[in-house]
Amino acid sequence: MGTLRDLQFALQLKIEELRQRDTLIDELELELDTKDELIRRLQEELDRYRATFSLPGTSTGWTFEQWSSNYGAFSHKSFEKTPESQRLISAAFQKSDLLKHLDDREIKAILPCMYPAAINQGCYVFKEETIGTQAYVVEEGRLDVKKDGLKLHTVLPEEVFGELALLYNCTHNYSVSGAIRGWCYVIWAA
Repeated sequence: MGTLRDLQFALQLKIEELRQRDTLIDELELELDTKDELIRRLQEELDRYRATFSLPGTSTGWTFEQWSSNYGAFSHKSFEKTPESQRLISAAFQKSDLLKHLDDREIKAILPCMYPAAINQGCYVFKEETIGTQAYVVEEGRLDVKKDGLKLHTVLPEEVFGELALLYNCTHNYSVSGAIRGWCYVIWAA
């Protein structure tokens, strides 16, 4: 009888061990599926990025807002900036009628959330009649502002644009594209 009891106990231990392995396998498969989905989304984002930014002079394909609005990972990540870039962003905010009322504490909270982005010549940052989800601060380069194809303004370094559409979730009344290759800092509503 003792042997049968020992065998039953050993069998129960093996069954429990198999259940634990099955649970671990299920957890690992779920984690693998999650990572596969993340890799797929990142590959799509990378493909969109390449289609938009890597071809100087092109104005076809995705706009910057279409590409980056799908990239939610940026909304919670912190991006380091040089003191000069921080000063440039703060100065641009102070020039904006909508953002100049932010106090230093609020600006310091926004700064780490802004990420850098390259804008190629001819590439649209956003197009007229699209819903605004982002605001931009130009660090380097020049951007053309156009309405109905007519050039209205040139955005230069230390200027902010897109803030009205960002703050009020309204459509852009104009298009913005790179006049020459440049860099800007971007923030969007999460």
